Amino acid sequence: MKFRPRSRNREQQWQPNKGLFVGEDGSPLADDRSRQARQIQIISSGDIMNRPVRTPTDPDETRARILEVAEEHFRRIGYHKTSVADIASELGMSPANVYRFFPSREAINESICERIVNEVADIASAIARTNASASAKLELLLIAIHRHNKTKLLKERHMHDMIAAALQKNRTIIKTHIEWMVTMFEAIVSEGIEAGEFRAEDPAEAARAVKTAFMPFFHPILIEHCVQHGEDSEAGLREQIRFILKALGKSD
Repeated sequence: MKFRPRSRNREQQWQPNKGLFVGEDGSPLADDRSRQARQIQIISSGDIMNRPVRTPTDPDETRARILEVAEEHFRRIGYHKTSVADIASELGMSPANVYRFFPSREAINESICERIVNEVADIASAIARTNASASAKLELLLIAIHRHNKTKLLKERHMHDMIAAALQKNRTIIKTHIEWMVTMFEAIVSEGIEAGEFRAEDPAEAARAVKTAFMPFFHPILIEHCVQHGEDSEAGLREQIRFILKALGKSD
């Protein structure tokens, strides 16, 4: 016996423009009435119209997310032990995709370093904007930066090690940060000269001298040396600040 496809009722006519079968009177057949009702319900409920449209992820958002995950790994296990594959796995993407946003792991390291030094810049800027005297600003700023860097050593050792390595390698981001600090020192010294607090003749030269005098209390490796030998680094810094202010010709 040959198989013959079951033919539809002769009364059923296909209406392509309507997408359903209709009877001779043009009304939808029972099964199609239900289907049509469901289609109308979906459209009228707004499920289709209000459904969010997926758009490509913003590249800046992806970069930020990569850095967030990288920084979390750096803080937890250290930057030496974190690979691009580790970062990619956490993000659910391939290492090749990570390299679309950062050309190398070193580029990721530098971006994390920039985040950390920007924390210091934010602290310094907040102090510089206060209405305190120039000498008070300089003292507060030096103490705040020292405490911040020392806290990195004591509570975030992996991040401390990364910044120390960046300093040793003379990374561009670190050089830029130190230059920015010298500019900040110069602005405060200039304020002090204008207010009659300081008697330094050249603010730029004085700022570079302040940076040199402050370096033992700024450099991560030198801070670590003080801690390892049980030295009171903050007491030493206060003595150095008195020396700096005296060298600037602070009036009593």
